[in-house]
Amino acid sequence: MNSRRLIASLWFAVALASGPAHAQADFPSKPVTLITAFAPGSGPDATLRLVAEKLGTLWNQRVQVDNRPGGGGFIAMDAARRAAPDGYTLLQLDSDHLAAVPHLYKQRGADALKAFEPVASLFRTTFLVAVAKDSPLRTMADIVAAAKASPGTVTYGSWGVGSPGHLGAELLEMQAGIRMTHVPYKEVSQLFMSVASADVAWSLGTLPSSSGAYKAGKLRYIAVAANKRLSQVPEVPTAAEAGGPADFDVNAFVVLMSPKGIPPALRAKINADVAKVLADAEVKARFDTFAFEPISWSAEEIGRNAAAKSKVYEQLVRKANISLE
Repeated sequence: MNSRRLIASLWFAVALASGPAHAQADFPSKPVTLITAFAPGSGPDATLRLVAEKLGTLWNQRVQVDNRPGGGGFIAMDAARRAAPDGYTLLQLDSDHLAAVPHLYKQRGADALKAFEPVASLFRTTFLVAVAKDSPLRTMADIVAAAKASPGTVTYGSWGVGSPGHLGAELLEMQAGIRMTHVPYKEVSQLFMSVASADVAWSLGTLPSSSGAYKAGKLRYIAVAANKRLSQVPEVPTAAEAGGPADFDVNAFVVLMSPKGIPPALRAKINADVAKVLADAEVKARFDTFAFEPISWSAEEIGRNAAAKSKVYEQLVRKANISLE
């Protein structure tokens, strides 16, 4: 009896040890859901749907997108938080959700990096500085000079308090030693109509969000908020080339997260499979239309980049005394 019990115990131990590895080898054995904090039709949504389609082909399983926009990302995060950390529910967030929201909503304890862990990166997007077509502001040096000559009178718009457009302008103020006036809008389309009408002097914007007004000849880009030009608008200089601070860099990155506790081997598999999809020619071409730069970071690299951005945002939120509680 003792020998039988010993053999049974050994088989049970082997089954426990091999179970997770077997599950990861078979992943996915059922449909996968990608919850996103972005609205249908947005750039992050459109590209995620293509990634989902390619992953579905690779995995021979349905990969569906579940849009949960609004609430500063809390609606999507609350939906994903209840899921098991088994890879079958992943969450699409951007660096604003990861790095700014914890400082903007301190009382809510809203720290995505504590509730979720990075799985795979998708893309990074760079912001441009936009002005009205006939604006007297021709360069970044013009913005800085005007703000220094008359502190507080130069206005800039954004798509909301605490948005990358707002915090990016706060970064410019800090680096250039200037003071301007923020005008927040509820809708991105409303923001760029106001920039085009010179209701506000300038704003930051991504290529997808501002290209409609730009292509209509109502906006002019005076700089790329980065240390290199964008291939989509190669004639637009970098901020430094346009006379702005050398370190003025405003960007956002988008990643896939999992509820805490996903097995490392499974996380590595999903990361590798997403990287394969991002290397697909069709995916690259689609990302390029949005000026999204595909990035294939490890989970550790995502964490480091989020932590670095969090430090910058913490400083900017404190400087501007911003709270969204």
